[in-house]
Amino acid sequence: MAARFLPTTQQEMQELGWEVLDFLLVSGDAYVDHPSFGTALIGRLLEALGFQVGILAQPDWKDAGCLKEMGQPRLGVMISAGNLDSMLNHYSARKNPRRQDAYSPGGKTGLRPDRATIVYTNLAKQVFKDIPVMIGGIEASLRRFVHYDYWDDRLRRSILLDSKADLLIYGMAEYQIRRIAGALRQGKSLQELYGIPGICYITKKQPQQGIRLPSYEECRKEKEAFAESFRLAYLEQDPRRGKKLYQGHEDRFMVQNPPAPPLPAQELDKIYRLPYQRAVHPRYGSLGVPALIETKFSITSHRGCFGACSFCALHFHQGRIIQARSDESILQEALSMTMDPEFKGYIHDVGGPTANFRRLACEKQKKLGTCRDRQCLHPAPCPNLRVSHVDYLNLLRSLRKLPGIKKVYVRSGLRYDYLMLDPDNTFLTELCRHHISGQLKVAPEHASRTVTNWMGKPSIAVFDRFRKLYYETNKRLGLKQYLVPYFMSGHPGSNLQDAIQLAEYMRDANLHPDQVQEFIPTPGSLSTCMYYTGLDPLTKRRVHVPKGEEKAFQRALLQYNKPENLTLVLRALKLAGRLDLIGKGKKCLVAPKRLDKPNIRL
Repeated sequence: MAARFLPTTQQEMQELGWEVLDFLLVSGDAYVDHPSFGTALIGRLLEALGFQVGILAQPDWKDAGCLKEMGQPRLGVMISAGNLDSMLNHYSARKNPRRQDAYSPGGKTGLRPDRATIVYTNLAKQVFKDIPVMIGGIEASLRRFVHYDYWDDRLRRSILLDSKADLLIYGMAEYQIRRIAGALRQGKSLQELYGIPGICYITKKQPQQGIRLPSYEECRKEKEAFAESFRLAYLEQDPRRGKKLYQGHEDRFMVQNPPAPPLPAQELDKIYRLPYQRAVHPRYGSLGVPALIETKFSITSHRGCFGACSFCALHFHQGRIIQARSDESILQEALSMTMDPEFKGYIHDVGGPTANFRRLACEKQKKLGTCRDRQCLHPAPCPNLRVSHVDYLNLLRSLRKLPGIKKVYVRSGLRYDYLMLDPDNTFLTELCRHHISGQLKVAPEHASRTVTNWMGKPSIAVFDRFRKLYYETNKRLGLKQYLVPYFMSGHPGSNLQDAIQLAEYMRDANLHPDQVQEFIPTPGSLSTCMYYTGLDPLTKRRVHVPKGEEKAFQRALLQYNKPENLTLVLRALKLAGRLDLIGKGKKCLVAPKRLDKPNIRL
């Protein structure tokens, strides 16, 4: 069958000779038929399984009737907020509306509702009778348990309760979708699906097996209970050793089955070989979708990450076990790009959540899964950690040799601490020579060892050693390329003295970032639990949490040299007793002449 877009209207269904859909996919994103967009990936998988699938992208949530555009599907409705949590998509760390939606045509905002999964699902339950309504994607996945919502500043119930969906599919979903769709085609009931790994469901009967998490009511009453709920769930997110979990909500229980098993390379290869158009649907005319600009000619080489940064919720979604495609599959995808008339010979990225985590962290994960009681890299690298860039390097070399390929860039995040564990400098040498377009972005995040410990990141000393090696390597190659480090303000565990330490580090390193990252407590992360409870959920240690004015001070200190931050920086330095940093000396952050400006008070 020739490649084409999946139908989005009744007319497009008729052109295919379809009278009824098997599954309707509702998405908060525009329809982009590319494997980096979850709805397209699931839609193509269902199509390959022999189902008739339609996509309803960004429906008018103010009119429930719009969900009936393609009629009632025969087997079910699958709903996703899109590639981002809808609240994160809409609002900044300061809760201000964002000016652009990267996943909407023309970058236009306002085309999806807040809490899109809940809104769409409530509508679907109104208009579609007697068919399952299932939710998935990042928003559903990370909100499946009782969770703290930054934008409401309160705990919310499982999104499965608030949306009234029949099933929640968490994680990357292909394994679950294959089994769910097959069972529904056979006429099986919803209850007969409850044994599938990687799903959540609601029951009125307390499960006889599994681990009980503190209930919604207990979590609301005591922050310690919420921290314990997070800890128990956090420790069981492994497909090999994870146990069933359940959490009470009044007279009902939300049950999570253990995560779905990792997909072998041959299964991933099949998924990425499906007939994606790798383009925006023609219905949008000349309007592009900004998120496609960098991803259209990028390649996903693997999934998962064993880095376990505290502020990242990836372990709750993709997991810590690496799932990699074969080199042959990736090379074939690259060759197909060269046939695209828009392709100019440049592959924008080859990687995953962390580009240089291409294989399992250690051999034992194949049978036993990840360790329950320790991480692979933090607080120190595990003795069993396999450190090698050979596989990734060979892949990049093969891509460079393909006809029609001028340059292959690496723009996914790199863990420089893992790179520094490799005694062989070949990967860094070839990275600098072939795969950087003038600058490399990395994320040391903070200069205070106290803060990086809370973050699950290496000390700034590791970054300093990497920076030295990076510039030495470029000098040896006769190249002038830069390093762009990302730092974060306002993370739990950071106080004013830590923020000043970071500002002093940036001063000494002559770093003056145009943009800085302010910590956003997103659902599902360990740092978000710390933000809400003031506790490390894994150890129950108290954590300082900067909020309000202090949070603004810390952000301003990251850009202490900007005139608009002067008032906040001065107040922060005074409050911290660091007036020694105001003056004409080389170690000062603020020069005295700047105190002559009006409205500046110490």
